[in-house]
Amino acid sequence: MRVRDLLAPGAPRLRLLAGEDELDRQVTGVMTTDLQEPGRYLHGGELVLTGMLWRTAPADSERFVRTIVTAGAAALGAGEVEVGPVPADLAEACRRHRLPLLAVPDDVAFGAVTEYVGRQVSADRAADLAALVDRHRLLVSAAGAGGLDAVLDLLGGDLDLDCWVLTPTGRVVAGPADHLPPADRDQLVRAHLAAQRQRRRPPHRVRLAAGPYSLLPAATEPAGAAGADADTPLADWILAVAGDVTEWTPGRQQLAENLARLVAAERTRRDEGRRLRRRIADEVLTLLRRDADPAEIGRALQASTTMAARYEGSTETTGDNPQWLVLSADATGLPDGALRPILEEALAAATDRALVAATGPTGAVVVLPALDTPVPADAVRALLAPLEAGLGSEGRITVGVCAPAAESGGLRGALEEARHARRIAAARIGRVCVAGPEELASHVLLLAAVPDEVRRAFRSRLLDKVIAYDLEHQADLVRTLEAFLRSDGSWTRCAAQLHVHVNTLRYRIGRIEELTGRDLSRLEDRVDFYLALELA
Repeated sequence: MRVRDLLAPGAPRLRLLAGEDELDRQVTGVMTTDLQEPGRYLHGGELVLTGMLWRTAPADSERFVRTIVTAGAAALGAGEVEVGPVPADLAEACRRHRLPLLAVPDDVAFGAVTEYVGRQVSADRAADLAALVDRHRLLVSAAGAGGLDAVLDLLGGDLDLDCWVLTPTGRVVAGPADHLPPADRDQLVRAHLAAQRQRRRPPHRVRLAAGPYSLLPAATEPAGAAGADADTPLADWILAVAGDVTEWTPGRQQLAENLARLVAAERTRRDEGRRLRRRIADEVLTLLRRDADPAEIGRALQASTTMAARYEGSTETTGDNPQWLVLSADATGLPDGALRPILEEALAAATDRALVAATGPTGAVVVLPALDTPVPADAVRALLAPLEAGLGSEGRITVGVCAPAAESGGLRGALEEARHARRIAAARIGRVCVAGPEELASHVLLLAAVPDEVRRAFRSRLLDKVIAYDLEHQADLVRTLEAFLRSDGSWTRCAAQLHVHVNTLRYRIGRIEELTGRDLSRLEDRVDFYLALELA
């Protein structure tokens, strides 16, 4: 339907106050709100109904209108039952932003307007199976991810429309996984996270070799309770649709938007089921911190296994002699409370039995069955790698992984080992850094224990002049130094690796020694340069 249909005979008795030239805008749905900045909850095309309770001063009108216009609202309906006639400043703001403004008299209920819009839009919805999506909403809420697969199968069969529900790490929650190769999934989620970080308005369009795809966030409603996990795109599911939805008919676009809302509802239902798992995770962490009896820790872990089998349909087993991993993680540049849901989603690709406990606003501890890999740190790094695209310039996730603990009695020591490994990861440069137990016996453990300012000063004294010389003369001295150390000081091997003459190599090494006052024939100076390059 269009905005002008709200003024037609038979429509609720509304008055047009602004936007006379914009009445052909398409209305796709209704949102009722009294939030000051509701833009994040709009998908575009909505009639926004408000009681104007957000308005405390005339300047508030400009901010509210600007927010909903930026988010793509089709029109604004202002109810007069709470604060009286629509103020002139709100009408003026709508005129400036070319937004149709409708006054809703005090004897017309918002519910009546919503029902009218729903009836008008339903015809288009039915044409593109949106009614089917609505009928399956309750099914999905009750039946879990299997319900999502059923809806996506019907869309694929009846409309030849391939859709997938993905996590930010590329795991397929629902949809035909065999139709979307892992490399394509990785490109899609990275493109989506980058677009979200840049605050671009969805749908996000990506062109792969197989054709165009549209990506819509399936964001859940943020929890309002104090201490609740933060809402973050790094933990939200993503609806990936084959094709460019911006080129579709309005009815078909509405179908995609409804499907994204359905996916968000399923995600919310799933999160409700995680509450018990989180309580068990917090209990296990408390037991580890107070060095509780291993039998008590074992009972808590067994409870998580029983719960996963009974309530979540898990088929994972730990055997008679289970091994466990402990991860210590921390985040910077992310909202407080965001790390736990991020880790839950990322680790779900490897196991549905990960227990993730929050350790303050930015930290988390994870206890999970040992991964089926000889290098657990590499497996964790691979799971988290796609998240790099969604981390801003200040965003980082650092993780330490322990060696597998043979039984629950070894988890206390495993936790300490994971914490030491995380300090090693934190000393590195990168957005997602993971360190494992194999690094606890190397020089990097000593580097991690050195204060940041001391490490920076050490690196600066050895490398700043070399780096500055490279920038001025494009001399490639830093790369030459790295290759020389990797070659154990062998002139011929190093020259071959760099594809230069030995005399050229000798000249470069001599220049490095002149700039730094060091002698690369001495073991002590080679070690210092090696450590400085590690810190860089």
